[in-house]
Amino acid sequence: MEAQTLLKLKNQAKEIRKLIISMIGNLGVGHIGGSLSIVEILTILYYKYLNVDPKNPDKIDRDRFVLSKGHAGPALYATLASKGFFPIEWLNTLNQGGTRLPSHCDRTKTPGVDMTAGSLGQGFSAAVGMALGCRLDKLNNHIYCIIGDGESNEGQIWEAAMAASQFKLSNIIAFTDYNKMQIDGYLHEIMNIEDITSKWLSFGWYVQRVNGHDLEQLDFAINRALNEKYRPSMIICDTIKGKGFYPGEGKVESHNMTFDKNMAAEAIEKLEKENDL
Repeated sequence: MEAQTLLKLKNQAKEIRKLIISMIGNLGVGHIGGSLSIVEILTILYYKYLNVDPKNPDKIDRDRFVLSKGHAGPALYATLASKGFFPIEWLNTLNQGGTRLPSHCDRTKTPGVDMTAGSLGQGFSAAVGMALGCRLDKLNNHIYCIIGDGESNEGQIWEAAMAASQFKLSNIIAFTDYNKMQIDGYLHEIMNIEDITSKWLSFGWYVQRVNGHDLEQLDFAINRALNEKYRPSMIICDTIKGKGFYPGEGKVESHNMTFDKNMAAEAIEKLEKENDL
């Protein structure tokens, strides 16, 4: 990746992080941890890879993106707003009465959202169905999906994984947000999913593992996944829950955290001073 492109992506990721912190701080409570851990994934997808058009969000040949871990909706909303899918002012209405930005993503409310999510595991199944449907329609596009590591406790994830492998859906590229925490605690204490790489390999997927906050590693992995012609792809992303939000970074309690506008402003000020996360 060229240095100038990398710098632009890093700056964009920082702006998306600031929007997430601000919008949740404005509301006073929200899923800050799992939203901030997927910022780089969303940034490189929407600013380098996804074939989408904010002026025509339903175009038939677009790439689809499914945020299966739907509670991280604030991250997707911030990204979509920054891309121009809807006015950035909407972010201040997050999860409030009459909003078009509910706590969990809803395709009937928010421009640019391809699949409603919230019941963990279902978004991933829908993404697999989209991949099969697009192939049947002979569309030359890709379906991208982010699942959570806690979400991977759901059996439905593994049913969908088997189906994608069975049908050789090389047009789906999925990411596991592997921040190793979930709502009730650490993953290894609740339901350990290691060896996660071997699990996905055994289900017939092409598997890579990267630092989920390293844009260059993500770029390399996505390129390799796009060149895989026979298997669905899983990119396991080692991430940090609450990345960039100093009161909650690396903490289980950041899953759904209470904080006010003042704390948000302080965190954003600190973030602005960081040269590189």
